[in-house]
Amino acid sequence: MNRVVRGSDGREWTIRANLEWSNPIVVDEFEHDVNGGSTPAIVVGAALASLVVVFIAWTPAEVIIPSWLIAVIVLAILFFPIRWVLHRPWTLTASTPGDADENPPETWVGVVRGFIEVRTEVSQVARHIELYAEPDMNGRLQPTE
Repeated sequence: MNRVVRGSDGREWTIRANLEWSNPIVVDEFEHDVNGGSTPAIVVGAALASLVVVFIAWTPAEVIIPSWLIAVIVLAILFFPIRWVLHRPWTLTASTPGDADENPPETWVGVVRGFIEVRTEVSQVARHIELYAEPDMNGRLQPTE
């Protein structure tokens, strides 16, 4: 996700949002970022898949399985993987090459979780750049050196 914005001082800013497949360590979230890895998810997924297989294997031939039950089982199996993908962290970067006159190059970086929150944050950062010539100092993006 890329967006180009012109600041109120005339500089051109590029706002990028990149999906992260691994959890970046953020200083504020460091204590809460400890998890057991992917092993618990694999174990729970395998248990759920084996229960579905047993449910299907033990069903007598005379039983008619309604289509809504199959849809519920498929949704139950897909719920957590879809939730996992939708709540992945995104790295937001707002950068400008500066200009030759007086403004040096700047880069601001931050992390946002969730696809909808990323779109909202990109819009807020773009609006703040248009009005004040830089991202909000009190927002999620922070300047880097």
